Amino acid sequence: MNDEARRAVEAILMVAEDPVDPHLLAQLIEVSPAELAEAIGALGAAYEAEGRGFVIAQVAGGYRFQSHPELAPYVERFVLEGQTARLSSAALETLAIIAYKQPISRAQVAAIRGVNVDGVVRTLEGRGYIGEVGHDPGPGNPTLFGTTDLFLEKLGLNSLDDLPPLAGFVPDAGVVEQLEQGLRVTIETPDDVRDAPEPTDPSPATGDVPEATDPSPATDDVPEATDPSPATDDVPEPTDSSPATDDVPEATDPSPDPGDERPGPGAAAT
Repeated sequence: MNDEARRAVEAILMVAEDPVDPHLLAQLIEVSPAELAEAIGALGAAYEAEGRGFVIAQVAGGYRFQSHPELAPYVERFVLEGQTARLSSAALETLAIIAYKQPISRAQVAAIRGVNVDGVVRTLEGRGYIGEVGHDPGPGNPTLFGTTDLFLEKLGLNSLDDLPPLAGFVPDAGVVEQLEQGLRVTIETPDDVRDAPEPTDPSPATGDVPEATDPSPATDDVPEATDPSPATDDVPEPTDSSPATDDVPEATDPSPDPGDERPGPGAAAT
């Protein structure tokens, strides 16, 4: 590949915001993908020989310029100066689970972590590190998530195959067995507890409890209530204080009899 094509590659990678696909780059400079790969390899070797502070790297399936790995402390100091928006440990754990187990649903991530991950998933999705990649054909058709090209770009990886293997972080079978034995709890009953007499009930037996007595007198010994009023048979009949009609004298007429009229003192004798 001629010098003009090499300069064209450098110019395109300089202005590109995202990694440029090799086929697109080869089409733009009108060379084959094999010639492009050879030219980019030659450019990378030249930058390394000259001690440049940048390299051409293949990440997220494309090519881009990025800082030299040896200068990472200086770049990190520049990038993180005054920056407070960082991913929490919960977000990093969730992102790692999705990266290694994708495609995976929210419920599966929550089952692995043991906590609700809805908020963390929304944060990762908002930052563009994960995205929806499909739906589970099971009940409810839950959404499945996977990492994006931005995730690979941030980590400087070309594909998910470049993720570090987990075998070096997983203990072997012997260590797992020892951990399981340490977590097992065996409950043994001490001899003194086993031989202790059974507790007795302080309450008396129901057969020995005396029957409750009624303090009220028996109904047979209670005298009958007496009526203070005299019996109706002994009450004397009321007497009529008025005299009998047979003994009452007849009323006399005080007016004189006409035949017995006597002449008045002024009357003349006949």
